[in-house]
Amino acid sequence: MENRDKRLPEERIRKIELGFKMRPRRWLMWLLIGLLFLPFALSLMDPSMLLDEVPISQAISDIKENRVRKVSLNGDEILMEYVSEEIKISRKEEGSSFIDTLQQEGVNPDQVEISVQSQAMGRLMASLLLNLPILLVMGFLLYMMLKQAKGAQSNIFGFGKSTAKVFAKGKQNVTFKDVAGVDEAKRELEEVVDFLKRPKKYRALGARTPKGVLLIGPAGVGKTLLAKAVAGEAGVPFFSMAGSEFMEMLVGVGASRVRDLFNTAKKAAPAIIFIDELDAIGRVRGMAGSVGGHDEREQTLNQILVEMDGFTPNDNVIVLAATNRPDVLDPALVRPGRFDRRVSLDMPDIEGRKAILAIHAKGKPFDKGLDWNRVAKRTVGFSGADLENVLNEAAIQAARSAKKAISAKDIEEAATKVKLGPEKRRLQSDLERKMTAYHEAGHAVVGHMLPGADPVHRVSIVSRLMSLGQTLALPERDKYQQTKSELIDMMAMMLGGRAAERLVFKELTAGAANDIEKVTRVARKMVVDFGMSDLGPVALGPMWETSEWGRSFVEPDQVSEEMKAKIDKEVKRLVDDAMKTAEAVLRKNMKKVDKLVEVLLAQETVEGEEFEKIMGVKKASNE
Repeated sequence: MENRDKRLPEERIRKIELGFKMRPRRWLMWLLIGLLFLPFALSLMDPSMLLDEVPISQAISDIKENRVRKVSLNGDEILMEYVSEEIKISRKEEGSSFIDTLQQEGVNPDQVEISVQSQAMGRLMASLLLNLPILLVMGFLLYMMLKQAKGAQSNIFGFGKSTAKVFAKGKQNVTFKDVAGVDEAKRELEEVVDFLKRPKKYRALGARTPKGVLLIGPAGVGKTLLAKAVAGEAGVPFFSMAGSEFMEMLVGVGASRVRDLFNTAKKAAPAIIFIDELDAIGRVRGMAGSVGGHDEREQTLNQILVEMDGFTPNDNVIVLAATNRPDVLDPALVRPGRFDRRVSLDMPDIEGRKAILAIHAKGKPFDKGLDWNRVAKRTVGFSGADLENVLNEAAIQAARSAKKAISAKDIEEAATKVKLGPEKRRLQSDLERKMTAYHEAGHAVVGHMLPGADPVHRVSIVSRLMSLGQTLALPERDKYQQTKSELIDMMAMMLGGRAAERLVFKELTAGAANDIEKVTRVARKMVVDFGMSDLGPVALGPMWETSEWGRSFVEPDQVSEEMKAKIDKEVKRLVDDAMKTAEAVLRKNMKKVDKLVEVLLAQETVEGEEFEKIMGVKKASNE
């Protein structure tokens, strides 16, 4: 209670101070409202409104009969003081003379004392009272408009200023220790940082500082994270800006911001400029869909080209840029002398995934004995961002279940959720569940029995997003090449679900639509791109060509109609062979299929170890 009582005076003081700050505005607002209603209030306060008003004819009659002692004329108003000390008011016609009116009615004006009040001062006061509130309100509105226009004017002149975020030394806590899975790219950038820290070492041997480093890679592999690490390690000013931030609706703003950004960086040199999503402004000039040949984006790009490699020396400023669309960048932008180095970032391998998981696992409690090697194998094809999201989702899952530590089961569910989406319970009939179970069992059994297919990691009939079930097959190691036999076995596994439906139910379902699309795509690539058919090693698809200016384009289709028919025939043959293989495998192992379906219907999900107990150990591909 004592602490609370001590706080009360401070809170009151703050409220009073805030009230003083707000009070002038409130006073001004109420004053303007009061001035607007002032004429109405004054009209209500007019004494003449309280007097009895009589017609002009009655007033003349009363004066003629000597009942009126005094008359006061105030404009068109006639104020009459009666002998009985009663006061009444009457009104004459505008512009007429009251004395002339009395004479016309046969009344001698000398019968009554008549006084005329001066109208000049009254009219002036009335005019001021009526117009002053309006003038004040108009003045206030004009003041606000001028103030706003002044602010808008400053904003207009500020459009050309760079909006880059500046990271000074010590204000960026991400370093190279926080980046894993991209060791080659990290080494390249460590060298760039060393250039800035110890330039004499390189200049002694005649080496110049790279003017630009372009980070290329798919989304989520760590391009922006690497840039943050450079900001944390460099010890020099770091200016960060997204490509889209250069563009505005005013023409010339982008180029002006580029000039301002580079001028600011040169003044702070040595410095680093980071442009994220470079493809937003660095696309090939004159591309189809461009609004003319000299639009705002092209002006911005031209200015970047000049700043990076123009007549003005730019030795102590390094430009770091990131994009996941290097194919659309202008050749003049990516040539040596502007972006001297291209650093390619790929999906992490198993060792890279282990290192990334170790970084993101800090600060999270896990079950003792958790096999991180197994987790790394489970997450084949995951980017660094995916892995961070997996551990975060696993932590959320464990917290939802009121656990004190994250288990392998939580990580498995999180990995499935990241790639396939959350569980989606659907009301299915027993027949539908049984058909889904046989469909997934068909995939799993065919994949397990064929040596070229990847080992089955998980089989489930739990619905996720648009799928009613999933069969997850993961390679035991990272693959960079695939053989023809592996592709054929993979196609047979894709059609295992459709084959099981035909064999068990003598019926087909629409659930195999995605499988059919995938197997057709693989078969067509084998024929058209990989040369793995009877048509031989001939490139039959569209081919990319590069002109002398560095611009890529697709050659028109030069395949004859006869060859197209042969391609379709080869694709059909490969798909039919895969279907025959899948059906043959299922007929031979139908008892195991039935057993797997029984377990799936009972518990909905079968993990890899339990699956191997049902099916036996998978044969290696080299056996």
